[in-house]
Amino acid sequence: MTQYDVVVIGGGIVGLAHAWTAARRKLRVVLIERSDAAEGASVRNFGMIWPIGQPAGELHDVSLRSRAAWLELRDRGVAAVETCSSIHLAHRADELAVQEEFAAAGTHGVEMLTAAEVLERSHETNPENLLGGMFSGTELRVDPRTASARIGAWLTETFGVERHYGTPVVGVDGRTWTAERIVVCSGSDLRTLFPNHFRNCGLVLCKLQMLRVEGLAAGRRSAPHLAGGLTLRHYVSFRGCASLPMLRERIQAETPELDRFGIHVRASPYDNGDIVLGDSHEYGNDIAPFDRADIDDLILRECRKIFRFDDRRIADRWHGIYAKHPQLPVYEAEPMPGVQIFVGTGGAGMTMAFGLAQRAWERWTGEPQ
Repeated sequence: MTQYDVVVIGGGIVGLAHAWTAARRKLRVVLIERSDAAEGASVRNFGMIWPIGQPAGELHDVSLRSRAAWLELRDRGVAAVETCSSIHLAHRADELAVQEEFAAAGTHGVEMLTAAEVLERSHETNPENLLGGMFSGTELRVDPRTASARIGAWLTETFGVERHYGTPVVGVDGRTWTAERIVVCSGSDLRTLFPNHFRNCGLVLCKLQMLRVEGLAAGRRSAPHLAGGLTLRHYVSFRGCASLPMLRERIQAETPELDRFGIHVRASPYDNGDIVLGDSHEYGNDIAPFDRADIDDLILRECRKIFRFDDRRIADRWHGIYAKHPQLPVYEAEPMPGVQIFVGTGGAGMTMAFGLAQRAWERWTGEPQ
């Protein structure tokens, strides 16, 4: 039996964020992951660090703290992180209206672009019917397929964080590892530990489908993330816009199938020319183990309207599953003394994990980062 200051259960980005935050406080940390490598939501996403999606105030501030952590990882040579920015494209008048209203509020430091200015910055934008766009300079790009492994290795090399992969935890009882604090970051696994607790906590699982289009040649370095008008109805940051209900009503009237499957489209162009496209959102009892071709078809249909890509070169299709709480940015609980549950960052784990972990440790210890 070995004594640690902190045991972190879960080797995805949320678990890594807690391990890093604890290790920086000079605590002895062990991280335990049931799989041979992180293989859940942390590796099945766009690689977008997306502060623009967080509402003004505390949550946007938390996202910027996470952004600063990613840039520190870049500067330390741990992970490749691009300061790529983002553009929300407007191909319809109601999309442009929401963007202009959001920009005028001045909460996120965005600026409006003309159609010509959008096309100057993004070769992947479809110019047909383009009215303009909204530029944000805070977004980053990382490679989700490699980031978790590289961060984990760095935590061991730099801070001595002990890692055990391929090691499922089936109970929290101190028989193998003991620690003053145990942090459970089990992602979408809501059944293995504390099943009775999770059954009544309000968390719901969400499945999303995504695709990767293989590039013919290397693209432009740090090409901006792109999002369409459908995305405006998805993120909390835009909900205060008085012009948003009109956009929602038009989408529901014209394309109700998009609301049925929670489809909003974004594109992340990587510097090798590949473009990651997505995504959809199926919740709870609607989730099936099989990917649906009709959902992929709807995603591609909407992507063709606003992005330029060769969909004959689809190289990968996949789905991810994450846990989401309907009201909270992360679900926290203490089912027994010294055990912290920290799950349910929804689709914002890559964006929020580092800042949320820092905030939690400041609250738990009463000491600033």
